[in-house]
Amino acid sequence: MTYLNQGLPGHEPPLVVIGDITCTQTHVITPSGTFPIVGSQWAVTDMSVTTERMSQVGLVLALVGFFLVCFLSLLFLLMKDRQTTGYVQVTVWGGGITHVANIPAFSPVTMPDISNRVAYARSLAGLA
Repeated sequence: MTYLNQGLPGHEPPLVVIGDITCTQTHVITPSGTFPIVGSQWAVTDMSVTTERMSQVGLVLALVGFFLVCFLSLLFLLMKDRQTTGYVQVTVWGGGITHVANIPAFSPVTMPDISNRVAYARSLAGLA
């Protein structure tokens, strides 16, 4: 007698995880509830900002090096610090349930990664 894959979403392996949203072959599992993946709708919004500023280390090295190497040390002023803040918002709805996941963005590659995961979940919604 086997208990695996008897139609319950808890017994299916997760295929993709997007924040606190888990997709299996047949269901979307969220803290708001579980619903069939067929007919689910997905939306992704990028709420992150990447800023670039002069590096503090580069500034110190340029000032100290100016007295030693002169103009070549000014190349240290080209050093930049990039910082990404904000989040990527993923909204999924279906079966009368709507759930919003806010995923923190720590680098510029967060949005493409989440977009690819949502594209996969959308393909599961169309194929299931």
